[in-house]
Amino acid sequence: MPIQTLKLHNVSDEVQQCIQNCLDCHSMCLNTITYCLEQGGHHAEPSHIRLMMDCVESCQTSANFMLRGSDLHAHFCGACAEVCDRCAKDCASMGDDAQMQACAEMCRRCAETCRRMSMAMA
Repeated sequence: MPIQTLKLHNVSDEVQQCIQNCLDCHSMCLNTITYCLEQGGHHAEPSHIRLMMDCVESCQTSANFMLRGSDLHAHFCGACAEVCDRCAKDCASMGDDAQMQACAEMCRRCAETCRRMSMAMA
């Protein structure tokens, strides 16, 4: 059963949406890394793949901190927002490639909700 159909225990709707965005961004970036490696060239440059891996890891970590109700989640969400912003810009710079634009959009959505989580706890 997908997480969006569940109501998490003691988790506000806003936190639940951020968790979902983090998990969706994690999946999108991981899938897009495979796409980039298959495309080769600019898509497969080490700096781009490294940034996408940073995004994958930061999204997973932020989701984990929120899921377990850690009072430190705001710190991780702030860092995640920064990584997602950078990843979105890098993916968007790949031109009109539909996969890259979809990844950029997902990264922007995740960055937005993570930024709100970070500011709400500041």
